Amino acid sequence: MATAERDYYELLGVARAATEDEIKKAFRKLARELHPDVSDEPDAQARFREVAEAYEVLSKPDTRKLYDQYGHAGLKRGGYTPGDFDFGNLGDIFSAFFGDDLLGRAGRSATTRGGDLALAVEIELAEAYSGITRRVEIEVAQTCERCAGDGAEPGTTPITCGTCAGAGRVQQVSRSVFGEFVRAQACPTCSGTGRVAETPCLECAAAGRTMREKTLDVEIPAGIHSGQQIRIRGEGHAGTQGGPTGDLYVEVHVRRDERFERDGNDILASVDLTIVQAALGAKLSVPTLEGETELEFEPGTQPGEVRVLKGKGMPALQRYGHGDLRVLVNVAVPRKLNDEQRKLLEQFDGHTTEDTYRRDETFFEKLRSALR
Repeated sequence: MATAERDYYELLGVARAATEDEIKKAFRKLARELHPDVSDEPDAQARFREVAEAYEVLSKPDTRKLYDQYGHAGLKRGGYTPGDFDFGNLGDIFSAFFGDDLLGRAGRSATTRGGDLALAVEIELAEAYSGITRRVEIEVAQTCERCAGDGAEPGTTPITCGTCAGAGRVQQVSRSVFGEFVRAQACPTCSGTGRVAETPCLECAAAGRTMREKTLDVEIPAGIHSGQQIRIRGEGHAGTQGGPTGDLYVEVHVRRDERFERDGNDILASVDLTIVQAALGAKLSVPTLEGETELEFEPGTQPGEVRVLKGKGMPALQRYGHGDLRVLVNVAVPRKLNDEQRKLLEQFDGHTTEDTYRRDETFFEKLRSALR
């Protein structure tokens, strides 16, 4: 057999140290994909048999120990015969192939939770700083007002579905080399409700829900980061047969502001000084998220210096306090000089001493101080 040459752990896609639950989970996943009654792949039956054989060996402590020690040859010497599979009870088979959720709902009720909705909004950095209310329009499925969600025209009553006899599900039995398999699915006639409307509602055509446009005011909190989502409970699609309503997820995108860079709750900005302003000192306006503010630069301000404005950064989301505004100083060096300007600079250079360019700290020391 093909499995005699392939590693069972490789077939299931698990590590050799995998736990019993990990092996079972891997088998269930592959069984859903490869079961002959589900997959359209031509080699699905052969691959399913390989996976089932691997699971049969690795799910039992005695055969797994034998396989781990001696491989396929050890299994043969131990009397193991591929094909003698024990898949457990019918509920476990159904769960493995078609999911616990479907099995749990079958025969009980077609009540389902409504689907969630998602949308994206864009805001400015200044709006993220202060918080904002953004009005959005959505289209949602709501319970039909005409029939109250049962799909029948007012004055009429839904009847028991003749296809599933009110069970809400139908079963199909198929046979394979492993025995009989029972496949259950929602009834196609009543969509799992167990009832059908002889006289469909004129508003929703028996669907029980109608699509409506809706306007909502979304509160976007101050300090929100780009890419974060806001969950608004109960504003998604209505459920069926009285099921709960889904939620609305609003993903917030903060547009980039050319004046700033955001670093967590800190805001980074820059200011340009001429060499004269840096040498003699100056008072300049610098941008903040609350508007312009004047900042005084001492004589001898060096390029790369960082001025920290405490509490002028972004507010901490759903907490107290703000980050800082860090202003990086750039000193603009002239690119073009006329003869007179060059002469003046040469005269200045002739009057400089070592003390003129004395450094208080290095660039990297300033950088470390700024980061602290």
